[in-house]
Amino acid sequence: MAVEVLIPKLGLTMEYGLIEEWLVAPGTPVKPGDPLLRLATDKVDVEVEAEGSGLFHPAVESGAELPPGALIGWLLEVGEAPPGVAAGQAPPAAAPATTTETATATAAAAPANARHNGRLFSSPNARRVARERGIDITQLTGTGPGGRIITADVLDAAQQAAPAARPGATSPLVRRDATAAGVDLAAVTGTGPGGKVLRADIAAAARPAASAPASAPASTAQVIPLTGMRGVIATRMHASLQEMAQLTLGTEATMDAAVALRAQLKEQWQNAPTITDLVVRAAALALREHPRLNASVRENAIHVQPEINVGLAVALEEGLMVPVLKRADQLPLSAMAAETRRLAQAARTGKLTLPELEGGTFTVSTLGSFGIDFFTPVITPGQVAILGVGRLRDSVRWEGATPQRTQVLTLSITFDHRAVDGAPAAEYLRSVASRLTNPLTLLA
Repeated sequence: MAVEVLIPKLGLTMEYGLIEEWLVAPGTPVKPGDPLLRLATDKVDVEVEAEGSGLFHPAVESGAELPPGALIGWLLEVGEAPPGVAAGQAPPAAAPATTTETATATAAAAPANARHNGRLFSSPNARRVARERGIDITQLTGTGPGGRIITADVLDAAQQAAPAARPGATSPLVRRDATAAGVDLAAVTGTGPGGKVLRADIAAAARPAASAPASAPASTAQVIPLTGMRGVIATRMHASLQEMAQLTLGTEATMDAAVALRAQLKEQWQNAPTITDLVVRAAALALREHPRLNASVRENAIHVQPEINVGLAVALEEGLMVPVLKRADQLPLSAMAAETRRLAQAARTGKLTLPELEGGTFTVSTLGSFGIDFFTPVITPGQVAILGVGRLRDSVRWEGATPQRTQVLTLSITFDHRAVDGAPAAEYLRSVASRLTNPLTLLA
């Protein structure tokens, strides 16, 4: 019997899933746990595994963007055809992903807005921009995948709604096309109302250039779309700085005893803790004494969280991921070291699950391995503080008139001043530094 493969619901806030890549070919036998596809959501890119056994047959192509619960394929028995296909016939061709150009060409035949199962199909950032510009998003035609309304559609509508468009005015989509095609907008004659340059004008201007004899090519800037993980980071960090009153304090922790303890544990434990593990442990224990920094601000109130779940920022080539150590204050140092190592490896290999990325109440971000002494981290939305960790470096302390070599670590705390004042934040930072200076407290 055919078993449906559906877009999973990854978290309560998931609105859509983009099939980035099928990981198995049609007709491939799979079993429970085998990865089927790479799925991108507004929060994370994950691998979706098979929940049953059978021969896999996709119903859509990579690039399709669908809501949770949408049918994307089947698991079939040998000789079985997908539902609706007679035995011996080829399964229906997968619906191709809708490109921006195709969506634009068919806009006249499409409804004025894109709705799927009664829900307006639009990106979260597009809805935010529409609210800011006073645009009725329900009246727009989407040019994103599957007719999805994207930010460029809203900006286009805002441009067209301007009371007096100047001659030659251009939309964001036109400017993007011109940049990608290497076309000088100033040299293009617009055929739209009031001399406005249309996308068709850019395409026409690009064609002769493509067939012209090769000469010294004009250098053009590299265009990197803010999509996928990069787009999520951009949206969340911008929202964080807009919605919070952020302030940063810094201090130094003397690390001589911590370095000595780590060297001792390396000889005794199979998986010795790193300096970062010691910092995370100190940060989690200090939150017990300063619970106001383990909170969130919502509904005009400060909500102190009942658990201490510390997110650890992991730098990747394409962006940043923050896996979460659940109940970090209750983890012994040895268990914490093993878990941080596992989560960091899963982040770098793309094996993190959504539960491992959710539920964070506080974040630790370290740039010490990049030679950075001090920085101002940006608070993760939904939290009120983040601890920044610089590099371990040599310094000097004085014993009377005698200089002594020492090792120090620079710590910074960025906090939301709506929830926490400077003095409590400083007390928290001092508590973290004190535990690192006296690291035996981290073994308790």
